[in-house]
Amino acid sequence: MKYNRLIEEIQKYWNERIHDLEMTTSPVGSIEFFRDLEHYRYDKLHYLPKIVDFSAYKDKKVLEVGCGIGIDLLRFAREGAVVTGIDLSKSAIELARKNFKLHGLKAELSIGNGEAMKFKDNTFDLVYAHGVLQYTADIGKMISECHRVLKPGGEFIGMVYNRKGWLYYMSKWFNVPLEHEDAPGLKFYTIKEFRGYLKQFSDVRVVPERFPVRSRLQKGFKAFLFNYFFVTLFNMIPRFLVRGCGWHLMAFGVK
Repeated sequence: MKYNRLIEEIQKYWNERIHDLEMTTSPVGSIEFFRDLEHYRYDKLHYLPKIVDFSAYKDKKVLEVGCGIGIDLLRFAREGAVVTGIDLSKSAIELARKNFKLHGLKAELSIGNGEAMKFKDNTFDLVYAHGVLQYTADIGKMISECHRVLKPGGEFIGMVYNRKGWLYYMSKWFNVPLEHEDAPGLKFYTIKEFRGYLKQFSDVRVVPERFPVRSRLQKGFKAFLFNYFFVTLFNMIPRFLVRGCGWHLMAFGVK
């Protein structure tokens, strides 16, 4: 019963919120709205298209678990993938449908729990879960489900927040809340812990990414110090010395 209640709380939380809504003044659901949020996402996560080859899945069946408004899923579809997206949030799925319609692309989109998916075994060539595993009720269940619905030889790409990441420590030191820190079920993981959940996969790689870039989300004096001093100084440090502090732990595995 406790598990079901948490799932309901997670669903309610995300039904009432649109991720990164603060980054646009365009009407919700308009083409400008989707373009603004897409631009912001890849400005903040500029590493993502560098380590995820969105063009590698042409004519392949791609599932995104926790697809949100469909920004990454749209990118797979633009490159010719046959895409499916699920999300607990009804509002997110409704916006994702608008996003695809406005861009003239097709996707199978539905409300669904990534911890108990209705898809048959061995269905997809890629399961992608960026930004959802840390917000779920049971990460082990979700990863097992991702493994189940993958075809043999299929790929898994997932991400969690790093409990030893620079942003985690900065939040604690400067008493600045993390984005969606109040989300039900939110958890942080070390590389070792994340690897422990990925044992079903072979050829597992966990790559720390997401290093400081100037923020448009925070305001005031702390934001000024962060943007014009911390970001500059941090990025002067050779990356190999701070690689383990990446805020996003990106996992790649094969079934």
